[in-house]
Amino acid sequence: CTSGEGVVSAIAPVALQTSAAFLTLEQRAAFIFVLILFIFLGLLIVRCFRILLDPYRSMPSSTWTDYMEKDTFDYRIS
Repeated sequence: CTSGEGVVSAIAPVALQTSAAFLTLEQRAAFIFVLILFIFLGLLIVRCFRILLDPYRSMPSSTWTDYMEKDTFDYRIS
């Protein structure tokens, strides 16, 4: 009887390793979702640092007040 118990105890760690190696469908989906979130977070961090290093690059050269002044000037002429 002791030799049978030794065989079962020797096989049990192998069975645990193979079941732990394969992920269920929900675990794979969660892993992929978390990976996509980390990629998105990385892109946002890079974008924020680029804006912090050069904030005026992303701003337009003209503002809405330029158009307002032009419109009021045109109104005064006519």
